[in-house]
Order: sequence, then structure tokens, then C-alpha cells
Amino acid sequence: MTKTDIQRQLTTVFRDVFDDPRLELNDSTTAQDVENWDSITHVDLIGAVEKSFGIRFTVKDIRGLTNVGDFIRLIASLVK
Repeated sequence: MTKTDIQRQLTTVFRDVFDDPRLELNDSTTAQDVENWDSITHVDLIGAVEKSFGIRFTVKDIRGLTNVGDFIRLIASLVK
């Protein structure tokens, strides 16, 4: 799975979780850039990403995320 494939699928998940069909992501996108991205929505997002990609994150994985680029790299390392 390429970075572009992951970003496309991740964008779909973000749009579903945040109920915003116009949401666009880039590597530097953070929680401050997305309206309504709070701790509760973050938990929903993590679960939705795990389900969409068929992967599981550890707490350590999640703590290391600072932006969408980090998220994409993490997903790429776990997708088989």
C-alpha cells in the first residue's frame, strides 16, 4: 500500500469520523487544524482507523503521533 493509498483511505476515515466531506489532510495536519477534534473524537478516530486498515495500535504508537504524516508512517509500518 502506497503513501497515497494510505492518505486517501485515511482521509475517508477522517471525513466519516468528523462528519465533514470536505476535510482535506496533509502531512502537517494536527488536531488544532480539525474542528471538533477532541479527546473523545480522538478515541473514535483511532478505532475507526484500526477497523478500516485491519490493524491494531499500541498506546506507545498513539503517544508518538504528532501529525497526520506520523499517522501515515505508522499505518504504513503496520499494514501488510
